[in-house]
Order: sequence, then C-alpha cells, then structure tokens
Amino acid sequence: MENSQKGFIPVMLTPFLSNGNIDYPALTQLTEIYLQAGSSGLFANCLSSEMFELTDKERIQAIKHVIKVVDGAVPIVATGTFGRPISKQADFIKEVSDQGVEAVIAITSLLADENESDEVFDDRVFDLLKQTGEIPIGFYECPVPYKRVLKPEQLASFVSTGRVIYHKDTSLDLEQIKQKLKLTEGYAFGLYDAYIVHAVESLKAGSSGLSCIQGNYFPELIVWLCDHYNDESLKNEVQSVQQFLIDNMDVMHNVYPIVSKYFLQKRGLNISTFTRRAVGSFTPTVVKEVEKLFEDYSALRSDLNIQVFI
Repeated sequence: MENSQKGFIPVMLTPFLSNGNIDYPALTQLTEIYLQAGSSGLFANCLSSEMFELTDKERIQAIKHVIKVVDGAVPIVATGTFGRPISKQADFIKEVSDQGVEAVIAITSLLADENESDEVFDDRVFDLLKQTGEIPIGFYECPVPYKRVLKPEQLASFVSTGRVIYHKDTSLDLEQIKQKLKLTEGYAFGLYDAYIVHAVESLKAGSSGLSCIQGNYFPELIVWLCDHYNDESLKNEVQSVQQFLIDNMDVMHNVYPIVSKYFLQKRGLNISTFTRRAVGSFTPTVVKEVEKLFEDYSALRSDLNIQVFI
C-alpha cells in the first residue's frame, strides 16, 4: 500500500441474486476480473459494496470470500467502522483484521457527527488507535452519511503514529492532496485518490494510485493510466484517456451501482443489476447512455491495445 509503485485499488461491488442474497459465484468472478486487470490491491466492504445495506455477518462473509479468492496475490483493505461507540468500532475492527486484511478502514464521517469539532474527531481517532493494538488502519472520506475531509495536518498527525498506512482521498482538491503528500512523506503510507478528473495530475504529484468507481466499469483502463500516466511517448494517449473519463463522469455516477453492474453484464459477467440501496430508476435513457459508454470504451480499448479477460 506504499508509494513505491502506482496502482489501482478497486472499490469492490457486491453482486446480489435476484432475491437479494449475496451472489458468491459472481463475487468470485468479479474478484478475478479485478486481479486479471492488474489491480494492486482491493478495497472490500466499501460504499460501492453497499456496506451500509449489509449485516455484520454478511460484511465478514464477503471479506472472507474475497480473501480466499485472492489467496495472497494482492493486499486487501476493508471497512471496519459503522457508527457505534468507539469500543464497539474497535471490536469490529479486530474482527475484520482477524480475517487477514492488510489494513482496516475507518470511515471519517462515522467517528464524529457533522457538527462536532476536529478536536473531538482527533480524540476519537487516537482512542480508536489505542483500543486496536497494532492493527494497521486506513481512512476513507466516505460521502455517506456526510463527507468529512481530513485536513492535511490531521492526516499527518495520524500517519506519524506509524499505524495509519492507507488513505482514500475524496477531497476533490489537488492542492490539498499535494499538501497531504508533503506532510506524510517518508512514512510507510499510501494515499489513493478517488477523483478521476485530476487523476493524471494526482499521480504526478505523488499519489500512490487511484481508487475510483470507474474501475467498476473498466479496471484495466485505470491500471493502464496508473502504468503510463508519466510516459512521454504516450502523452497524447494518456490525455485522451483522462478526457474520456472526464466526459463520462455523469453517466458512470448516475444510478450507480446499477449502471456499473449493467456495464459488467455487457462485458460478459453473470451479474444481476440488483441493488439493496435506493439509487434511482434505471430508465431506458440511462440504459442507452451506458450502452453508448460501452461502445466508446470498446473503441478506446482497441485503440490502446488493452487486453481484457471478459
């Protein structure tokens, strides 16, 4: 999870059967697609996984399943905090850690209410670190229930403990990311950017990689970008990929994750579009937009000679 190699960390989907149960064969196939695409790690039990709609038992079962499929090929991080008293959050962090993850992720917006101060938040983080022994911890600035973005100085103070090794940044602010990177330089720590609009500039600034929903459409394209973002001989191609991702932001976020599951169907994955979360209507108009995205991506992939496995 460190800065040594740029990489893509997918925010994993949870496939469901039509009756709403987790579809474990589809989860196996999806995990294999992420790996075959060249992902450097996996983020299981995240917002894209519909983590708030899963029970604790399902969260653990899904994490355990992914770890079994991966079989040590790449590191895995997974969320372990769900808005309970710190002692209860610490207990679940220990349970998630026991499954064999590289780090357990803390949701910043679940450690303090929106109206509570940074001081209150910081105290709870340090309390959480104290109650979780030596377990490696990461942060995710999840937009649900609200987005709590860490200030660079806050993140630096947590990383300096030696316990925080991962951060998924959703600040959408390149200058703030640069400051975070500057203040955490030299530590065994990786910052992964979720905002695809400035992906190339973020990688050039020193981010460890990307962790974005676009990888739930075409993970191999995000891996390609991480591999070639600074290749002068491919400067025009890199720019075309960056622009393609920017141009299709709205399509990929609309009625997500239904749209990404439909896109994966188009790729050949046996996955339903069932979601437990209310995300809006998957209208014929939305379907046409996703099908156009699939056509445009197929052409781009062909131009770049990117291999896909499904």
